[in-house]
Amino acid sequence: MDSITQIALGSAVGYAVLGNKVGKKAALYGAILGTLPDLDVFVSFGGPVEDFTYHRSFSHSFLVQLLISPLIAWLLIKLHPATKIHKVGWFWLVFLTLSTHALLDSFTVYGTQLLWPLTEYPFGISNLFIIDPLYTLPLLVGLFAFLWPKVSHQRLHRINTMALTLSSIYIVWSLIAKWHIDNKIDVALKDNGLEKGVYESTPAPFTTLLWRAVVVNDDKYYEIFTSVFDSPSQVSIDTYPTSPELLENITEEWSVQRLKWFTKGLYSVNIVDDSVVLSDLRMGIEGSYVFSFEVGKVNGTKIVTSDNEQFENQPDLRQAGKLWDRIWDANVSLSPTARAE
Repeated sequence: MDSITQIALGSAVGYAVLGNKVGKKAALYGAILGTLPDLDVFVSFGGPVEDFTYHRSFSHSFLVQLLISPLIAWLLIKLHPATKIHKVGWFWLVFLTLSTHALLDSFTVYGTQLLWPLTEYPFGISNLFIIDPLYTLPLLVGLFAFLWPKVSHQRLHRINTMALTLSSIYIVWSLIAKWHIDNKIDVALKDNGLEKGVYESTPAPFTTLLWRAVVVNDDKYYEIFTSVFDSPSQVSIDTYPTSPELLENITEEWSVQRLKWFTKGLYSVNIVDDSVVLSDLRMGIEGSYVFSFEVGKVNGTKIVTSDNEQFENQPDLRQAGKLWDRIWDANVSLSPTARAE
């Protein structure tokens, strides 16, 4: 999730754990710790593919967070020796702030390596978009309350409890919405005689009322949009080509294997100019995928390895205004470049 959300969540969790003992300091350190796991974006892991696939690894691991929490708690007690009596509370503040950051990230489609180094599997439930104002808004109200000097502890506690409750209810709603959407898409695919193949659904930007799903089947993939208000017959299914055979000569390359694994099979392969481009279909929209990498070059009749540079795909912001319209109107198209099957 975005940094503002993580700061707001961290402050809320910190205050919930220790606010009644150390006051607003709990919210302050919760906010700071809420941003700590994402500092791994400033670490170079050796290349574009490495940076892409090692993000949310060690810094988001419950195991690493459990081991580092006593040290951070000790440092906080050194800064505030009068709170030494609450050393157990400081530990739980640190660990719960860090672990709820990682847990929230696992609700997005990107994936979070929660059990690194035991496994590098990127857990991703995919029930929230990386920015969702309706999830963040209650937490922001709580954050602003902490910054307001004249709010009493009793009122802060009530506001904070309400903020955490509302944001948690929203997560429950998003899981219910995802279940509803997946069932609806299952029916739509069967009605259209299409196999489900490798599949994932995720909320559209900024909302859980509109969802985007991707199905990959051999040499084609389907981009699917549907609103929670659609009937199965109104689900939008657009077909696009993919050429996985382009990877045959470079399939043993680490970068290719890593991307195929990290995307969980939800990728496309196409030639752009003389580059073989592998795109993560989970993040973005057709024609504007956030993570696309040059994994090979066309050299005569052969495909050879390349330096795995990331392609810059600028989204068409004119499409953003259609998201709201598509929630209510199934005739609004969000995939103008679709090819009929």
